[in-house]
Amino acid sequence: MKHMLLAVSILAFGATAMAQFPAADQLPAVQELPDPLVALDGSKITTKDAWLSKRRPELKNLFQHYMYGTIPGKPDNLAFKVERIDPLALGGKATLKEIAISFGPPETPKMHLLLVIPNKRNGPAPVFVGLNFYGNHTLLNDPKVRLPLGWVEANRKGVKKNRATDEGRGAAIDSWSLEQVIDAGYAVATVYYGDIVSDRSDVREGVQNFIKSGQPAEHDWGAIAAWAWGLQRIVDYLATDADIDASRVVVFGHSRLGKAALLAAAFDERVAMVIPNQAGCGGTAPSRSANPKAETVKIITTRFPHWFTPTFSKFRESVDKIPFDQHALIALMAPRPVFLNNAVEDQWADPDGQFKVLVAAAPVYKLLGSEGLSSTTRPAIGVAMMSPLGYAIREGKHSVTPADWKLFVDVANTRLKK
Repeated sequence: MKHMLLAVSILAFGATAMAQFPAADQLPAVQELPDPLVALDGSKITTKDAWLSKRRPELKNLFQHYMYGTIPGKPDNLAFKVERIDPLALGGKATLKEIAISFGPPETPKMHLLLVIPNKRNGPAPVFVGLNFYGNHTLLNDPKVRLPLGWVEANRKGVKKNRATDEGRGAAIDSWSLEQVIDAGYAVATVYYGDIVSDRSDVREGVQNFIKSGQPAEHDWGAIAAWAWGLQRIVDYLATDADIDASRVVVFGHSRLGKAALLAAAFDERVAMVIPNQAGCGGTAPSRSANPKAETVKIITTRFPHWFTPTFSKFRESVDKIPFDQHALIALMAPRPVFLNNAVEDQWADPDGQFKVLVAAAPVYKLLGSEGLSSTTRPAIGVAMMSPLGYAIREGKHSVTPADWKLFVDVANTRLKK
């Protein structure tokens, strides 16, 4: 039977309900992508109210319990301090702000937000929000932008002994295309992901070390959940800034940070749209993949165990026992728009599998009154599908290019009109 009944009480959705979930090896095997509109107890979800009151909270708990770990809420002691303002950034096109996001007590590390806002605009600006890999200083040539002080991945321009240096300023100009986005009327808000937690399996350095998930070790939150939590704290600040239209927040992320972007947006309804770029396994690609060239749960949890809650590694040899798949995470966005962008040579990210994930999420969008997916046929290379569940695949490799950013702006303009 495809959807076996499980002896699980789904009367409450919280820590108690998660504690009652079966052990990983006690879950039934489901070969195909599980129906997102069938609850864990086998009941069919047929109304919007049932989705919102039962299935959506259940899925959020399932993802936290078995895959990402529990994401803490907004800290009570959250504070913002604007440390620098440059009203003539990018040759006068933009206003640049550097903001420290703190959580107290004093020994807790801060998140350092770079916010660049177009000066030529009508009212508050819509905004792309994302984490960056090597420091805020890499997005533009500005000698005053703060360098990250913590660990930075080696073998990158301007990184010496795992520390950022001035040589790295502007190193990510092409992959963020900041000036192009500003010219299109969008602000950009970003934080170095290492401020939240260092991307290492051996050392947990950053804010996450000081914020507790409240769960036992086997269900503690991993780095993807921590980065998602950090993205939500950026949105907290943006809601206070009069220069930003907080109703038009687009969360973006590439690769592992695309995984975090989707998780953050799926769990935070303040986010209007999400663009997880080439996010692959653990993000936008199915764990139940049919692509022999794609990354697998076994590979990703072996190489990057710190990205997930420890329980997720128990599915290395039995992905068919995972009681959800990544289409269910996309379904948590419904009816908000999702845009997946891929590259032909990046089979590791399973581009065809990602489109199948959109197809499998579409019934939830339909239930909530949205078109969802305009076609169940994957668009041709170089053609963008801009339905609420959008998709594109281009020639090339695992990367973010200025042409990608032009597409992201076009999609945002289409889906987020006032």
